[in-house]
Amino acid sequence: MIPVSKKIFFLIAGAMVMITHSACQRELGRQVEISETIRHRKMDIQRALQQNIPVIRLYTDPSKPEYKAQEIALGDPRWQEMYKDPRTGKAMLNEVFSVSHSRPADFPLHQAECNQSGCYRVEVYNYAKNGLIISIVDINSIKIISSSFYESMQGDIPPHLAELAIAIAAQDSAVLREYGGTMNASSSRMSSTKTALNHSRCQRSMHLCVAPTFVKGDKALWTIVDLTELKVAGTKWTDVGRTGMPLTERIYQNEKIMKCYCEVENHVERDGWSFSYSLTRSDGLKIGQVKFNGQPLFNSVKLMDWHVSYSKTEGFGYSDAIGCPEYSNAAVVAIEAPEFKALVKNRDTIGFELVQQYFSEGWPTPCSYNYAQHYEFYRDGSFRPVVASLGRGCGSDGTYRPVTRISFAGTSHTIEQFKNNTWEQWQKEAWYLQSEADQYQDGRYIFKLKYQDGRTWMIEANKGQFGDGGRGDHAYFYVTRLRSDREEGEVDLPTLGPCCNIDYRQGPEKFIEPEALDHHALVLWYVPQIQNDNRSGKEYCWSESVLEDGVYKPRVWPCSSGLKFSPSSTAEQRQ
Repeated sequence: MIPVSKKIFFLIAGAMVMITHSACQRELGRQVEISETIRHRKMDIQRALQQNIPVIRLYTDPSKPEYKAQEIALGDPRWQEMYKDPRTGKAMLNEVFSVSHSRPADFPLHQAECNQSGCYRVEVYNYAKNGLIISIVDINSIKIISSSFYESMQGDIPPHLAELAIAIAAQDSAVLREYGGTMNASSSRMSSTKTALNHSRCQRSMHLCVAPTFVKGDKALWTIVDLTELKVAGTKWTDVGRTGMPLTERIYQNEKIMKCYCEVENHVERDGWSFSYSLTRSDGLKIGQVKFNGQPLFNSVKLMDWHVSYSKTEGFGYSDAIGCPEYSNAAVVAIEAPEFKALVKNRDTIGFELVQQYFSEGWPTPCSYNYAQHYEFYRDGSFRPVVASLGRGCGSDGTYRPVTRISFAGTSHTIEQFKNNTWEQWQKEAWYLQSEADQYQDGRYIFKLKYQDGRTWMIEANKGQFGDGGRGDHAYFYVTRLRSDREEGEVDLPTLGPCCNIDYRQGPEKFIEPEALDHHALVLWYVPQIQNDNRSGKEYCWSESVLEDGVYKPRVWPCSSGLKFSPSSTAEQRQ
């Protein structure tokens, strides 16, 4: 006779076996489902490669206007070279990443817009060349308005590829061992944001890679997925600090933002300034046709990318885009309308600023981001484009490198740098890294720009003197020509460069040939380098959720960056 205690044990053991078997069955079913997802993807690739136009299409229903726009773009004879290798005749894989209505930011300088209702933007990614075709087509007149190929540039991926990346990560045995438990795919973060891992094919071969990220306690596991080869390229852990609670009370105003700021341009006249502004798909809040007292200053100013890298030695991170909340390439989106505020110093109003903030879902919990743009317009004619991170990100050792593009109005400029106690003119396109050894005229000015009509604008470097908590930028400056026959960033672009290079290769160098600068229209690209900090009392680029009056509220330690432009007359008055 078996003792009662042992009977209970065997019953429990039997139940445990049944539970374990059931769990295994569920896990097996999940693995089969994931494997099927990858198998279907491989079948889609093979089907596309057998076609005359080897493209995985995003739309297959001929009745949809997006399908018509897609087919017009794919039929462009200029891009036949993207479909077949000229030496072997073998097909190169392409994929339509997005088809959407055109917006004001899609049109380069001096180009007439087509009818809004029939005008679409089509993005096609070439996996073999790691490049992106962006076409603007009019489906009513069945014509291509513009089309350009951007080498070494990747469009922001569609939702089905983000889901594929999660599936690849979730079935990888090395990822499961590293995580040490069941991974909940529904809780993954940043699955559609492009990434890189230095010393892997994601960096060396410039494959299309994303990083579904899973938070576990005070750490986050990055699973870097190569969508070109359909496998995991590597895993990395980062420290994310104490896990706070997400803010759930924010009101989303997507419809208003889309209609009032993404689909139309707004115009402003205030304190001697006039300009237009609109939200873009992925280049943030763009201002254009900027004038002061009727004199043109800038064609456009916009924030192209946020490059966020973790670990200076291993090199992995995100390439973030910011922009409209819907039908957008942005990873971190605008959920509030742009806002005008007074600029006040010593209780005196000295100008105004245009402010736009961007949030990722769940902020300020780990692996969520909050970015801001401030365009500062001063009554004395000075101008400062400011960008800031408000944390919290996916690690405590992040370096932020936002890419701002500034296109100067007019057709002829010269730019000079203060060196050896004098001004030296730049002759060719080039880049320069701000350092502690730099000289500044009057302790402020590192460059000056001269317009064709004789006006001079001084460019003040950020050394932490602007009173906004910034600690200095240690920035890269790039100067390139604005060519009438090339767009080179004037149109709305997806992320421009890789996330994790620690040198000058941040994206703008793609437009350096170098060509002569003298008396040509110029563009200045500005890339600060900002290190976050979560040490108590030294927080920077950081945020936490803190409990106040029974509810969680964000506490933010922003890191602001940005250079400043001042007319020479104003600069002289400061001396």
